[in-house]
Formats: sequence, C-alpha cells, structure tokens
Amino acid sequence: MARTSLTVDDYVSGVLSGDRARLGQAITLVESRNPGHQRMAQEVLIKLLPHAGKAHRVGISGVPGVGKSTFIEAMGCRLCDQGHKVAVLAVDPSSSRTGGSILGDKTRMEELCQRENAFIRPSPSAGRLGGVTRATRETMLVCEAAGFDVVLVETVGTGQSETLVADMVDFFLVLMLPGAGDELQGIKKGILELADMIAVNKSDGTNRDKAIAAMREYKIALHIMKPPHPDWTPPVVLCSGLRGQGLDELWSKVEEYRAIMGANGYLQRRRQAQQVQWMWSMVEDRLMDAVRGHPAVKEALPELKSRVADGGITATLAAYRILEAFGVDAEGR
Repeated sequence: MARTSLTVDDYVSGVLSGDRARLGQAITLVESRNPGHQRMAQEVLIKLLPHAGKAHRVGISGVPGVGKSTFIEAMGCRLCDQGHKVAVLAVDPSSSRTGGSILGDKTRMEELCQRENAFIRPSPSAGRLGGVTRATRETMLVCEAAGFDVVLVETVGTGQSETLVADMVDFFLVLMLPGAGDELQGIKKGILELADMIAVNKSDGTNRDKAIAAMREYKIALHIMKPPHPDWTPPVVLCSGLRGQGLDELWSKVEEYRAIMGANGYLQRRRQAQQVQWMWSMVEDRLMDAVRGHPAVKEALPELKSRVADGGITATLAAYRILEAFGVDAEGR
C-alpha cells in the first residue's frame, strides 16, 4: 500500500501493532515538510499520545571520535538481551552546502540493527543547531507508542547548543575520552552543566590508567559546579563500548536516576516544561518557514543577500527589510 493511500487510522493501528514497516512510514510522515503530510501527522500523533511517554529517554553526546555509535550498539544489544525494546534515533550531520547527510548509523550498528526488538532511525539534522532534527521529539513519541521502552538519542557531537537534546530527554549522558587534561581545556562548561552522568569511554587496555585519571578530573570539575538538582549528583563512570565493559553499572545509574526523580516529581515537571518549550520551538520553526516562503521575501531576498555580502548594507538592516517584506516592522508589530 502506497504511503499516499494510508489513512490516519492505518498509521495508528500499524504503529500500535508494532508493524515495523508502518512505523517507518509514520516517522517519514512526521519528518515530511509537506503541509498536507504535517497536518495528517498531527492527527496521527494525537491518537498515539495516550500510548506514549513511558520510555526511558536518554540523550547521548560527546566529541567526534569518542565512540558514540560503538557505545550505543553495545548498550542497545545489552538492553535487548535484558528484554527491553530499544529505539535509536541517530541524528546525522547535514551538509551546510547540499543539505545531504551520510545516514550511515545502520552500517555502523550492524549487530543491533539485526535485533528484532531494536529499531534504528537515522535522520538528517537538516542544518538544525545542536544536531537535532525538527521532528526528533515526535519520532520519539511514535517509537514509544510502538512499544519501545528505551529511546536513545544520539547527537552529532558538534558541541553547539546541546541543550536541544537535553531538553527533550529525561537523562543526558556525556561520553568523554581518556586523557582529560587536554580535553578539559577545550570543553565548554555548558555541556558539563547539562550532564546527568559522564562516562569515560574507551577505558580498556592501555587506556585504563589515563581513563582513571580522567575520571578523577571530571569528578573535580563537576564538584565545583552546582548540581542540576539537589537530589542527584552526576556520577562519573568508566566504560568501554568496544569491550562491553561497565555498561551494566552505567545503566543501573540511569535507572537509579529515574527512580529518584520519578519519586520526587522532578521527572514529571521536567517533561511538562519540555512540552512547553517544544511548543515555542515549533512556533519558531513555522515562523521561519512562513518568512522564507513569503512571496515578498522571496522577491527581496536575492538583492538583500548580495548587498550584505558586498558590504553595501548591514545584516541587521537587511533583517529589518526582510521582516518588513513579511509584514512586520522593526519593533515586531
């Protein structure tokens, strides 16, 4: 059955029954920028919402080369072996030139993608700051409605605005490399403030001593910072995704966090705040689409871009001209 012939109920029943093909089609619908698809996607999501929201939502970030994909595959396989259903939303960096992306996570997670109770969805970030697709939140809900009780969101690790992923998950895990001395000099304080846990990856073999030293340094760095919540001090653990070491201890910390924050009400409040923030994020996205697609803006844009590039007009004044073409004055009226 072609996607265009599917009804809202077709998508909903397919997702709820665990039909993987229909799950993929529903996510494609959610990701579509076609206005008709977007309207249908919202109808689908409204019907799926009562069946979503029960999963562990874990964001995973770290610098390029830290081994995120290897770690996620090892952790995902371990969780599958324990009876969990695991969805991995792997956000690939889109090219700022072409808009294309590698979408190679399925090839990097060969073992995990073979598991019946695992689902991997690579999605291009489409230039979104922080490496999070505009539809990642909604994709998460679709996966939860399909019965996945663990959702792992992998960011591109650009170090820019990682708050975007932290603001859509329950738990934010930051992977670090051994040899923290040099890395601590260049890491942004902000990402440490977001972390609910730090895991020093690749902590096996000859890296063991460096990893232990790095763990001490990260503990000191976290100690001098105010913890995000009085009931939780972010732990620092050692692990090796390649060797499968330290994964059980790491996941036990995630479950401990969920138990504590669920009992004190923080997790519920956090999700409620995320929903409101999501609303404003969607408003911003839709406004940008409306501005870019406005006929008067399209007509004025080539000349404005040329004059800004040549230094004939400031970027600020050009922005005002774009807003005026859209029908909003410089004061936002």
